[in-house]
Amino acid sequence: MSLLSVRKLVKRYGGLTATDHFDFDVQAGETHAIIGPNGAGKSTLIGQLAGEIRPDSGQIFFSGQDITKERVEKRALRGVARSYQITSIFPPFTALQNVMLTVQAHQGHSFRFWSPAGKQQSLIAPAQEALERVGLGRHLHVPVSDMAHGQQRQLELAMVLAGQPRLLLLDEPMAGMSQAESLQMTELLLSLKGQYGIVLVEHDMDAVFKLADRITVLVYGRGIACGSAGDIRRNPEVRTAYLGDDA
Repeated sequence: MSLLSVRKLVKRYGGLTATDHFDFDVQAGETHAIIGPNGAGKSTLIGQLAGEIRPDSGQIFFSGQDITKERVEKRALRGVARSYQITSIFPPFTALQNVMLTVQAHQGHSFRFWSPAGKQQSLIAPAQEALERVGLGRHLHVPVSDMAHGQQRQLELAMVLAGQPRLLLLDEPMAGMSQAESLQMTELLLSLKGQYGIVLVEHDMDAVFKLADRITVLVYGRGIACGSAGDIRRNPEVRTAYLGDDA
């Protein structure tokens, strides 16, 4: 049984079909990338998987359960986490405090803040562990406002991981990064491979080909190809629609 299964998903905005009878599967521990040109419907699709956008028809299954009509909060409790949109980053707070907020929310604590919560080991320990996993173990007490863009992206990923997800929906994690930062994020995501199901939407094709077990190509809301990096590189329809003749 797939961790995530999407069947005949449709989303229309007036005369525009953003998701066109789309089928999609992600296995436990698999990194499945979604690529396509601007306007292909990638963000709309991620929004539907996260529960932020209600599809017009079709079904979404998570671990065999129909979650098509479930809200974001219910999906998060099941283990579906969308990167960088689970919670806000608070620039005046430190990296540790930001991740502690996520841990607190997932533990069901009230937000009677900050002095009592700041001393609770049940919040500190998992937050610190998440930060160490993303390479920010030496930046626990650094205010977010003092962190570089790439470090803020790492922090956002730590906040996602702190919620103990089973499926990560990563929407352009390399956006706005320098080449060095993108390489660092790629290595970080490689270290997570096999531990989570990952849906990766990304324009950095070097990162996609390095990270993805399978790649689905989306054009005008329709999946035109699915396969390994080699399959996608060799597919003539994909080369014409997206990768170009020099791929």
